[in-house]
Amino acid sequence: MTSRADKLGRMVSLVKLQLRLSEWQLAHLRQQERSLQDEQEWLVGTLNEGKPPAGSSSESIARRLTRTSVGARVVQAQASQQLDQVRAESRRVKQFEQVAKAALADKLRDAEKRSLEEMTGTSLTVREWTPRPANRTKT
Repeated sequence: MTSRADKLGRMVSLVKLQLRLSEWQLAHLRQQERSLQDEQEWLVGTLNEGKPPAGSSSESIARRLTRTSVGARVVQAQASQQLDQVRAESRRVKQFEQVAKAALADKLRDAEKRSLEEMTGTSLTVREWTPRPANRTKT
């Protein structure tokens, strides 16, 4: 029989894996963003020099710069969304960890309680259900 604490522990592991995947995706988007920015800088420098590389014209470089700029904005927007997702998943991991920690503490308390009951030979639940004598008051 699987306890609630064990199930929550597995859920925490899964949510942490999701967080790691989201962080990796964010790092990948940031890398793409840097690459596009580097390309933009190179294209602007090429246009400013006035001497386009062999086989290229100023117009083709300008079109490429426009495409690169649009791509950079798209990647920036995706990275922003991904950062929001990473933050949300990070909060979710913390919440799951707290719930799992509480469930584990409950599981350990129950195990301690059973252990004490076994050592003393009594069951606390049996004592709770045993009728108690009525309080008799002298009148």
